[in-house]
Amino acid sequence: MTSMSLFSSDRERRLWVWALLTVVAIYSTLGLQGKLAASLRDLDMLVNSYILFLILLIFAILGSGLKRQIGRYEIWVTLGIIAVYGMLMVRLFLSPEERTHLFEYGLVGVLIFQALAERKRHARQNWAPAVIAIVVTALLGWLDEGIQVILPNRVFDIRDVGFNALAGLMAILASLLLAWAKNFRRNVQTD
Repeated sequence: MTSMSLFSSDRERRLWVWALLTVVAIYSTLGLQGKLAASLRDLDMLVNSYILFLILLIFAILGSGLKRQIGRYEIWVTLGIIAVYGMLMVRLFLSPEERTHLFEYGLVGVLIFQALAERKRHARQNWAPAVIAIVVTALLGWLDEGIQVILPNRVFDIRDVGFNALAGLMAILASLLLAWAKNFRRNVQTD
């Protein structure tokens, strides 16, 4: 890429496009959320849909943190991440509709984090990609709730703002933890 290009690589550009598409999908379905949830509930598919999207988020985190090979350290960290997400689901007394924030903003956070990390790899930015991704994800979650103020049958809920930020934070930390485990394995193998 040329030095005048907005993106440092094709991969960074694709990650930003996917992040943008994800945010657009979230925002564009805000008014339909109740109808969609009711339809899935009527078809007895609401909980299964939620589980499917949570599994997809875990795969996104795995892809973000691991890239290629996986060793025993990464397997143990992955099992720990799955356990944390599982316990969070058991302990949160929220409806499946409210829990969607977990995978929506988890995915947004991971995509933004990976785009910023890719940018840093190409020496186009020196800031901490994880911190910036967490802040941007939290701001996008805040905007989500702000949009709901103008929608009929929707309300601004400060708890959802926090949950959106928490979802991004958890996914980004899980991605960082997996990358750390991968680097730890490499260091142990070279010693």
